[in-house]
Amino acid sequence: MGRQSSQQSDEAEQAKQAKQNAYDKIYAVVRLIPFGKVATYGQIAELAGYGGKARLVGYALFRVAEDGDIPWQRVINAKGQVSESVFRNGSDFFQRSLLEAEGIELDDKLTVDFKACRWHPTDAELAIIDELLGQR
Repeated sequence: MGRQSSQQSDEAEQAKQAKQNAYDKIYAVVRLIPFGKVATYGQIAELAGYGGKARLVGYALFRVAEDGDIPWQRVINAKGQVSESVFRNGSDFFQRSLLEAEGIELDDKLTVDFKACRWHPTDAELAIIDELLGQR
């Protein structure tokens, strides 16, 4: 019984580490989004090596401190909108104010103009991502 419990504990620790490593990769990519630009959850997932896992990006960014060094406000949904949620405790409007402070305009539906402000990583930025994440 003790061995099984120890094995479960080890597996739980490995799962926790894997999740933390995924979050760290996501944070590394988000830190590269330039001032005045936005990216989608799916775009960040793809760049971080987790294509098709946009929700993982959302979970990772939900844990970020609002005043930390990760520009979480620059990540929006695929419709070009700030994702509203009752669990965000009003940070939807805080996100809007941070984006507007960067010169990004949002309409009354919290939608941005993707043509004007969507981040398209340069080859140099992609190389940085590759180096940071050891991929591609």
